[in-house]
Amino acid sequence: MKNTISYKNFIGTINYSPEDNVLFGKVEGINDLITFEGKSVDEIKKNFYEAVDDYLELCKRTGKEVHKSLKGSFNVRISPEIHYLADQKAKQLRISLNQLVQKAIKRELKSSHTKFI
Repeated sequence: MKNTISYKNFIGTINYSPEDNVLFGKVEGINDLITFEGKSVDEIKKNFYEAVDDYLELCKRTGKEVHKSLKGSFNVRISPEIHYLADQKAKQLRISLNQLVQKAIKRELKSSHTKFI
């Protein structure tokens, strides 16, 4: 089951509360906490779209950055076997391990039709 929704390059995560009989979600990838909810799929989609539009308007009015800024580096935890094989592949290609990982990520993003690349 897919628990995310997309709109204007934003992702919302969606959960269900059986106690309240409501769907609820959070806008991801921003420096603020923006939530939305609904009792139906149509309602939660509408409320997510409105939350994103309201947030974009707030950012425009206040001059705030829209998306969370990322520094371009992160740690990846993989098994020693995969690390070894990746290191060997990078050596065969005469590139750094970082370059190999970057190529693999770009290839994955292109295959999922991401608009950022």
